[in-house]
Amino acid sequence: MTKAQIFEFFRRLAEANPAPETELAYGNTYQLLVAVVLSAQATDVGVNKATRALFDRVKTPQQMLDLGEEGLKQHIKTIGLFNSKAKHVIALSELLVRDHHGKVPADRDLLTSLPGVGRKTANVVMNCAFGAETFAVDTHIFRVGNRTGLAKGKTPLAVEKGLEKKVPAPFRQGSHHWLILHGRYICKARTPECWRCPVVDLCSFKKKVLEPKGQSVKA
Repeated sequence: MTKAQIFEFFRRLAEANPAPETELAYGNTYQLLVAVVLSAQATDVGVNKATRALFDRVKTPQQMLDLGEEGLKQHIKTIGLFNSKAKHVIALSELLVRDHHGKVPADRDLLTSLPGVGRKTANVVMNCAFGAETFAVDTHIFRVGNRTGLAKGKTPLAVEKGLEKKVPAPFRQGSHHWLILHGRYICKARTPECWRCPVVDLCSFKKKVLEPKGQSVKA
């Protein structure tokens, strides 16, 4: 895409959704961090169901430690990989209490030093909690970046670096939300709904699905 096309791409997404935000439910930055850790290989809907009662009880790292690993597992047992995720949440809570006065650090390197927190998780927290212009590349953004031609790359990091270079200033803070939502609801993995896509004319995907019944037609 050209610079003008990229600007128009995000302008249209922003027009349709002026205030994009994560679909994970949380009440503070610590709960956001926990929710994002739990969301790996799980849906936001599933995480929100599991954390509803948990977050009523647990709002700080110390309260999580007081609940304990077994208590946490009882809340999140419906989420995939809940055993390992519980270990990570307890371990990162211990480090937050010990090294950060119970506060989530506003620094990507410090965040990625926490157990269970990778670059994508850190980028989400930095963006949602601290307003940083970060690009958290999940499966949706990886697909949209490559499929549309917006930011092609063989790895999530390559797509992230492409977005860092290409996304224009007015849209940098909200761009990863727009791309995630676009990939989740329109530019789907199996059958993209190109027939209702607001940026279909800007997209380089060669096998656009231009009819709602799923008939594939080359654009």
